[in-house]
Amino acid sequence: MDYRAQVRRVLLITLLLNLLVMLIKAGVGWWTGSLSLIADALHSVTDSASNVLGLIASRFSSPEPDRDHPYGHQKFEAVGALGIAAFLGIACFEILQGAVERIFAGGQTVELSAIALWLVLFVLGVNIFVAFYERRVGQRLGSNILIADAHHTMSDIWITITVLVSLLGVWLGYQWLDIFLAFPVALLVFRSGWMVLRANLPWLVDEMAIAPEAIYQVVMQVPGVINCHDIASRGLLGRQVFMEMHLIVDAEDVAAAHQITEAVETHLEERYGPVRISIHVEPPNYQSSQISYSKE
Repeated sequence: MDYRAQVRRVLLITLLLNLLVMLIKAGVGWWTGSLSLIADALHSVTDSASNVLGLIASRFSSPEPDRDHPYGHQKFEAVGALGIAAFLGIACFEILQGAVERIFAGGQTVELSAIALWLVLFVLGVNIFVAFYERRVGQRLGSNILIADAHHTMSDIWITITVLVSLLGVWLGYQWLDIFLAFPVALLVFRSGWMVLRANLPWLVDEMAIAPEAIYQVVMQVPGVINCHDIASRGLLGRQVFMEMHLIVDAEDVAAAHQITEAVETHLEERYGPVRISIHVEPPNYQSSQISYSKE
């Protein structure tokens, strides 16, 4: 099964599970009169929305180039991951807003039952399964969108745990516990959003994918290479990396120089996986000691 097909399959499975979770939370919240559980159900809408966003981003994130996108479409996936980070920011705001409103406005009495608590526990189990399933597959495939969505689901796990603890606290008479636990959960949600941003911004701004010194060491092992300099790389290691370099070769004609550059490309492909390389060949008497670009 191709990479994008696997990503779409996982996102579709998690979308169906998230819709189930949302319906259970909303139903139990309406049944018990728990405002926090109803708010948690509204937060679960962002889980489903992020799955839909992930499906759309995966649809357009083909690595294959075309006339309008000669470098492929993979950055669509990073853009989708940033959209999930935005959803996490919204969830954080919702939690803080709900906590402040309960401090100043209070809330109605919650009527609990053992069935309601068991349903919330079932929802928690589904969320845990979805988060670890997405993260495991995302790490195996190297998919930013799945890893980002797993972070989003982890935020839902902590929110559901908070709701469960607050419901138990209300049952035992500790009305303040629900509000007290809302603030650290908001910080955890914010942290998840920050981790998603940190993982995807370097890709979008073309940060270095591979250290030029590492590329230099591989290239210099190829017979016929005298020197390699002005090395640059971008992309995502293991998925698609673009490299540029200037190469000084010991060759008497174009055909010999071409053979050396082909060997360089083969070595780099074997070492770093899918790569597209642009090589500027220079004559043997050319000299340069600048492996990478200057910071100035």
